Amino acid sequence: MTVFTLGQATARALGKAGGSLRAHCTAPDATGRTRTPHRTGAPVLRDSIEAGTFEKLFFAVPAKGETDNLLRIARRTLDAGRQLRREARAGDRVLTAAERRIVTLTAAAVRVYEEILTLARLNRGRVFPSYDHLSDATSLGRATIARALHILEDIGFLVRQRRFKRIDADGPGPRYRQTSNAYRPTLPQRVLGFMPRWMRPAPLPDDAVQHESERASEVAAMVAGLSCRDMAAATVGGQLGKMLAKLGASIDLRERESHFHLQPLLS
Repeated sequence: MTVFTLGQATARALGKAGGSLRAHCTAPDATGRTRTPHRTGAPVLRDSIEAGTFEKLFFAVPAKGETDNLLRIARRTLDAGRQLRREARAGDRVLTAAERRIVTLTAAAVRVYEEILTLARLNRGRVFPSYDHLSDATSLGRATIARALHILEDIGFLVRQRRFKRIDADGPGPRYRQTSNAYRPTLPQRVLGFMPRWMRPAPLPDDAVQHESERASEVAAMVAGLSCRDMAAATVGGQLGKMLAKLGASIDLRERESHFHLQPLLS
């Protein structure tokens, strides 16, 4: 069941890798949504990554029966949220931060999650439907789809990555436009306490935990020894990876020059 934590780790890694290149975007538009102003004038939403440059790391093939189990957990979470809401209204319970997120889950969000899980099962984990597809498949409006995706992402049932792609256009310079998001279903740890024992993932054996800890230490040591250029090439692909690798190469060159051509001490 490593698929559940890998999706979240991948999303964090992608965010860190692309953050330095996306940090300049601000300025909300007339709708209140923040967009990244591209030099060609084409609007690209903040935190977007070019389609085709990260999907190999982002998507994962679900294990047999995994999508069915996730759907059962989502439905149980919906029931648990309704019970929590009743207890809170009656004054019998003060909700924690995790419980306040759980009570936001709606039947529409579970229906959207069901469609995403179906696509993950049929397409070997490659899920990037448009809002129109989700609306047609679930008979829900686009605004409801948008709210449902936000709720699922906030609770932790999925990881969402915005994407843009290049398009051919007349005139100088490249052109970009927003395309459908990529989605990866995950299992939020905060809901496991509301599940019966038989629905919870089995704990890993001690030797497996030790092996994972040693492997993580080895990977950390290997990454620490990489140059800036190799780090960018190993963690990010596509056009973004090339830009980061080029920037890393210049940083490596400066460090080598400062190492071999030390400035004389001033008296």
